[in-house]
Amino acid sequence: MITIIGAGPIGLACGIALKKKDIPFRIIDKGCLVDSVFHYPTNMTFFSTSDRLEIGGVPFISHGMKPTRREALEYYRRVAESYELPLQLYEEVTDIRGEDGAFTVTTDKGTYDSEKVIISSGFYGRPHRMNVPGEDLPKVKHYYDEPHPYAFMKVLVVGAGNSAVDVALESYRCGSQVSMVIREPQIKETVKYWVKPDIENRIREGSIRAWFNSEVIEIREDEADIRTPDGVITIENDYVMAMTGYEPDFELLKRAGITFHGDEQIPWYDEQTQLSNVPGIYLAGVVCGGLNTSKWFIENARVHADMIADDIASADRVSRLSS
Repeated sequence: MITIIGAGPIGLACGIALKKKDIPFRIIDKGCLVDSVFHYPTNMTFFSTSDRLEIGGVPFISHGMKPTRREALEYYRRVAESYELPLQLYEEVTDIRGEDGAFTVTTDKGTYDSEKVIISSGFYGRPHRMNVPGEDLPKVKHYYDEPHPYAFMKVLVVGAGNSAVDVALESYRCGSQVSMVIREPQIKETVKYWVKPDIENRIREGSIRAWFNSEVIEIREDEADIRTPDGVITIENDYVMAMTGYEPDFELLKRAGITFHGDEQIPWYDEQTQLSNVPGIYLAGVVCGGLNTSKWFIENARVHADMIADDIASADRVSRLSS
């Protein structure tokens, strides 16, 4: 039996690849099916076209050139149902112990014996924190759903990537008084090309205030302090949308024995097989990028599934795994 940790698109792809080789497996996820996609903003449109999000050979037909979050949720539900994937949802893996051929996977609901483990847990479930006083106040949001709850409120957006820009523009057009705090000297070059001129023009005309080369240093109930190149300023504030990015579950990886390298904490793995430094534990999807969460996406990580399944199938134990 193989345990796949993570029921995102790449975790599902790994399950499909194993099923095609008649290798038994289970898929465990601490949230719902494709939990990361579910937590995307309600009105989000993917940057990729639908064909690049397909897994398992199941066609993904969307109404527009680029699919929406809602279409993606429906598509991945259909894929999971079509392949009858064995899912254990809302069950969090807390530990991985053992060795190749004899792992014990512990969750908040039980323990499971596993010949091998595939970690495809993504990163979206763990926000990259600012670590400033007041970050745990209810007014601070690390996830964004839609702009309506913040209409006519003073909203401070932290970040300069796609998520931050989307939040700023949607909130602004819903009547919010929007300000942005950006560590960099400018909006990131990786922001979607059809959105970048919009946010730059709104900042230039003053509709959205922005402080560059700046950072939030403290948050209080009705205001926030910002360190700028000209000194510390205090602004009135109702909500802080901390679009500061996300990171993999490094603690789980470390407990499993995975080692890392570089400032981006990239886990060690063989690029030909996706096998980690721990024999029997494979890594798939965006978790392979460490803190560089923009390196791997669905479209360029889908190949990990077949690479892993091929390596498992070629192992001497495949006959016992399939029994």
